[in-house]
Amino acid sequence: MNDFLLHKANLIMQLRSQSITDKSILSAVEKVPREKFVPESLRQHAYENASLPIAGNQTISQPYVVARMTQELAMKQSDRVLEIGTGSGYQTAILSFLARRIYTVERIRPLLVSAENQLKALKISNVLFRHADGHLGWPEAAPFEKIIVTCQIKNIPETLKAQLKDGGILVAPVGEAGKEILLKVTRNGDQFKMEELMAVRFVPMVAGTAS
Repeated sequence: MNDFLLHKANLIMQLRSQSITDKSILSAVEKVPREKFVPESLRQHAYENASLPIAGNQTISQPYVVARMTQELAMKQSDRVLEIGTGSGYQTAILSFLARRIYTVERIRPLLVSAENQLKALKISNVLFRHADGHLGWPEAAPFEKIIVTCQIKNIPETLKAQLKDGGILVAPVGEAGKEILLKVTRNGDQFKMEELMAVRFVPMVAGTAS
């Protein structure tokens, strides 16, 4: 455990050096035990600033990417946030400390169940889970102040843009697989301002669901 604490402290120092300046995000990274969200065989690597494989041919994102996407959302404690791609649940857990309610959607049922169990074990209670196609979002809970997409998409689905509140922010990796750019999208009425942030690599968003 002491090793994890030391490695976590080193990771937080790295994030600070990479311009993660939001103290609430750094605090969330400190609170969430990333080792609980990676396969047991990889736990010694939990606090490396790198993505790691998880079940279902998916990945847990690099901590810097998690922190950067979260920082770009400029979250407020009153926000309702839609997350597309629950995955391991690590990003979900980080978000849970920064907003009022998180609505998270995952197409692979075993991943969703594992993430839900892990967050319950951590006594995180402001997250709602749904097994569904991420392209559809969560229409009956819309609009959302913030939307985060944690899988590669060629274009932002109109369904998700429609579920973003006026003045809201959406962050997503957009483009051809392997060439995607992290985009920050800010809604102003029917206009959507696009800002390119950095090159990233994510697993693709896939239509439908898997049991």
